Amino acid sequence: MVSAAVMSDRAAYRLRVTGLVQGVGFRPFVHRLALRHHLDGWVRNATGDVQIVVEGPPDELDEFVTELRLEAPPLARIETVAWEPVLVEGLERFTILASARESDRRQPVSPDVGVCSACEAELFDPDNRRFHYPFITCTDCGPRYTVIESMPYDRERTSMSAFRQCPACLGEYGEPGDRRYHSETNSCPACGPRLCFSASSLGATETGAALAGAVRLLTQGGILALRGLGGFHLAVDATNARAIAELRSRKRRDAKPLAIMVRTLDEVLPLAWVGDAEAALLTSPERPIVLLTARPDSPLDHGVAPGLSQVGIMLAYTPLHHLLLDRVKRPLVMTSGNLTDEPIATGNLEALTRLESIADGFLLHDREIVARYDDSVLRVVCEQPVFLRRARGYAPLPLALPVPSPRPLLAVGPHLKNTLTLVHGSTAYISQHVGDLESPETLEHFQTTLAANRRLFRIEPEVVVRDAHPGYLSTRLAMELGFERTITVQHHHAHIAAVMAEHGVTDPVLGVAFDGTGYGDDGTTWGSEMLVADLTGYCRAGHLLPVPLPGGDLAARTPWRAALGYLSVEPGFASSFAAAFEGVDPREREVAERQIAQGLNAPLATSMGRLFDAAAAVIGLRRHVSYEGQAAMELESLAGRRPGTEYPCRILEAGGRLVLDPLPLLAVLGSRGLRGADPADLAADFHASIAWASTRLILRLAESAGLGTVALAGGVFQNARLLESMQGRLAGCGLRVLTPRQLSPNDGAISYGQAAVAAALLTAEAEG
Repeated sequence: MVSAAVMSDRAAYRLRVTGLVQGVGFRPFVHRLALRHHLDGWVRNATGDVQIVVEGPPDELDEFVTELRLEAPPLARIETVAWEPVLVEGLERFTILASARESDRRQPVSPDVGVCSACEAELFDPDNRRFHYPFITCTDCGPRYTVIESMPYDRERTSMSAFRQCPACLGEYGEPGDRRYHSETNSCPACGPRLCFSASSLGATETGAALAGAVRLLTQGGILALRGLGGFHLAVDATNARAIAELRSRKRRDAKPLAIMVRTLDEVLPLAWVGDAEAALLTSPERPIVLLTARPDSPLDHGVAPGLSQVGIMLAYTPLHHLLLDRVKRPLVMTSGNLTDEPIATGNLEALTRLESIADGFLLHDREIVARYDDSVLRVVCEQPVFLRRARGYAPLPLALPVPSPRPLLAVGPHLKNTLTLVHGSTAYISQHVGDLESPETLEHFQTTLAANRRLFRIEPEVVVRDAHPGYLSTRLAMELGFERTITVQHHHAHIAAVMAEHGVTDPVLGVAFDGTGYGDDGTTWGSEMLVADLTGYCRAGHLLPVPLPGGDLAARTPWRAALGYLSVEPGFASSFAAAFEGVDPREREVAERQIAQGLNAPLATSMGRLFDAAAAVIGLRRHVSYEGQAAMELESLAGRRPGTEYPCRILEAGGRLVLDPLPLLAVLGSRGLRGADPADLAADFHASIAWASTRLILRLAESAGLGTVALAGGVFQNARLLESMQGRLAGCGLRVLTPRQLSPNDGAISYGQAAVAAALLTAEAEG
């Protein structure tokens, strides 16, 4: 360790600590650590780091620096600790100084996290002054990103500035030994936010009465709109079939699964099977929704997740959720407070207007929400978490880029499951889930998130990065922003680059992107791409057989159209495909056949997502869907864990590429289904066959290109059975397999992949 600058028996260090070190109780921790080692000095937040000066006995200084890393608060993520000896000033105590605002400096913003065990214990302690206080928090828990207006993180730059701390709270705030020392969200019933319940023009402002009104509404089968951390939830009794049906009708959400909330892990066990990895996720500070296999005797109504074997469950993560669940004593549906395809409501007046036709009552509070924030969703595959949606608890934590960008960037992401990414140097700040850019409200959410993140991270982009699809709203947004440089990144290259970048890989890989649809270089619709790729470019090496999609985007809602597209390539399989068209209006089918014959609104596509749809139709599982991915999700649920038989697909050569032709597989499945085979067996056979055929194709391509690393990406790999099977098969053949870990396989990772490609291209230009 570097020697200290010594004056008599004292020495002094100046330290700078970077990483996630604001909003996590780091300054109080530093203060307590300094007092333990009898050190004087100060600590303060700055825009880009936490700055510390300590002086005292040299051996104590060295122990202080060592323990700074080892004992950091649980929510902190230290990246670097830099220190240097400085002159001893003769400081006589240790203090927390006012924050310093620095130009052109930036640092991570802490996500919101669930209420900690200490606060939860106080919440239910009748002798505690915060007994049943719905906004209890401390330095280790509570809102962060959703209340922060700008950095550095201090109360006056948060929405908590509207609440002046009472003498008791100020005493805690100023006491170094207290858990709430410099807790910027500190409050109590005397000085903090308050609840209000509104139903049928009746209101109650006192917290207990407000909670009682909400509980009464829920237990009577009503629909409650509840203001949470990052927006409103809609809550109903998860065991009440009528309440769930009414919620679906009013919310216009016919079949898409609904999330469930309970208080404790013990309350999950009667509802679903929970492994160690799932339990760790459920009880983590992030408190995400976790997909679990439902128990057959679960008390949950079947309308929670119709047609699916899995259910999304989360534990209560705010004190208000805890209080509600403690009183209703049953699991609650806790779904986003919006109409389908709109972003969640955040403001009280906004919710009273937008949710008026859905909710029977409103549980409101007066702490303003600065940032809209959905719940995160994960599932476990091969004992590892896989994101389905990255938001509360995780965003906007940054990821590193393997190639730093020489210029600040904005990557605007895709059209569906949108996120945006801001880049400065090697740091990429990925936003929370924004949603599908298909409504004015979601467009406003995108623009608000962009403005907020530019302000928080002090990034003024010079380059904008977009998808190649000319019709995406995100593409139009990129062009309208008026930056001096625009870089276009192909959709599937971005998928693969996202996986490469999070693993720090820059050498060429064989990238496998299985998803719904993306705009291809040749003007056709891609969706099952095998690319020999690095971060700066790619060569298309393989894909599924191109087939027409009659009706274009309409085919994603009508799996029978995907089946018809495959049948048009080889009409001799018509008898095997018969189940796909049962109940389909003959006139509608005739129009679709004419579209294929005339090449009118029937784009050629190599979509793996549409192949799953076609399989679901051919085996008679589903011919129409009411939400994206429904057929594929039901196909996976139907297959379960049962073993499958591997039926062959053809591997063809065309245009210098290998092409996977699944028509023989679809024909076999259809024929067996018509002869009475169990649909669950057919679903298992389909999964096994696609995993086997894809592995064969990947092995041939990897050997031909001399590559030992494969990157798996795209929304189809949200399918746990397919991902687990292909990952195991490829690794068993000696390949290194990269899979998404910090971001989702789906389009939520696209903006990060766009940023990684653009940074590499700009660096190559600068070095060229």
